[in-house]
Amino acid sequence: MAGVGERGIDEDVSTAPADDPADGSGDESRGDRPERKQRSRARVALIVAAGLIVLLVGGLILTVAAIQNRIAANIDWIEDPFEGLTDRPSAGGAPSSDATEAPPGSAVNILMLGSDSRISAGDPSQWSYGAQRTDAIMLVHIAGDRQSAQIMSIPRDSWVTIPGHGDHKINAAFSFGGPALMIQTVEALTGVHIDHFAIADFESFAILTDELGGVEIDLPNGLDNAGVVLAPGAHTLTGDEALAYARQRYGLPAGDFDRVARQQNWMRAMVSQAFRTDVLADPLALTGLLDAVSSSLSVDEGFTVATMRDLALSMRDLRPGSMDYLTVPVEGTGRSPDGRQSIVVLDQARFDALMDAVAADTVSQYVAEHPDDVTTLGSAVN
Repeated sequence: MAGVGERGIDEDVSTAPADDPADGSGDESRGDRPERKQRSRARVALIVAAGLIVLLVGGLILTVAAIQNRIAANIDWIEDPFEGLTDRPSAGGAPSSDATEAPPGSAVNILMLGSDSRISAGDPSQWSYGAQRTDAIMLVHIAGDRQSAQIMSIPRDSWVTIPGHGDHKINAAFSFGGPALMIQTVEALTGVHIDHFAIADFESFAILTDELGGVEIDLPNGLDNAGVVLAPGAHTLTGDEALAYARQRYGLPAGDFDRVARQQNWMRAMVSQAFRTDVLADPLALTGLLDAVSSSLSVDEGFTVATMRDLALSMRDLRPGSMDYLTVPVEGTGRSPDGRQSIVVLDQARFDALMDAVAADTVSQYVAEHPDDVTTLGSAVN
């Protein structure tokens, strides 16, 4: 099974511990870790997506060879995590289930994760079975016509079947088997072909926010968290202030689901800020921005800078208003069969319908026709 290193890792799960190492959070059998530490990283994959999209909208500057080399040197490359995966969904609507590459001009699906740190996923001496957890999971769908994109959050506590391991929280897949098993789990769950994989740490995205000159976020109820106190109203948040905004868990009507909305709102604000300012037209500023993004990323080795450049150029007409931010359909929360873990229960019928639309590259149409079947980020966020 392939893994992650400076150019890749080798995963060895033969020395698995006897107990379940990867439930993520809420395992009462061990006593809960402090909730702030357990759940504060749930925003990461959303920000990963923002960073990668910002990287992609820098497509023109990526045509400069020196910049390509600089970006390539910053990124950690994951040794082919798709190698050895079998029975995969068709790529890009290709008729054969054996297809492994999407035809030109087809949709692109990127699985993005946030973990404790990029190093924990990228250093073979540090990776061990059960040692890393995926704190956030996103599926980014870029439409074949490049006129829209959907960023879909899959709650990390979703109760799913992990191939070879039975039923667990979905974030256990990365802990059990790294990128390859996570991809296999998501493809089996969704029926969607994953074209590329990315993972990032978190702290560097506070730097990204500051590189953008801050992000504009409306705080209808103000903010009082982690030492940051702001009055109700619109604010330009620094990276640290945005962290405090995304981390707040007390006093939110819908708890963690409101926190997911805040994460998406922060992501939307970063993407909008990249388009709103002159950073995309200023080679010096954009180089700094691309440095910040690429220094936080690990991606599969097939997602080369040249591939990113070509994808970026194909997305040159995509604008923030054409991006949808969704949370996949869920029935709510519950308990694992043994009663020991708090879990998220997917609304399987609606989830499957949404993923059928992803596989068919008709997500925009599906969301427009089934507004009550998906949770879409609105203009107002608690």
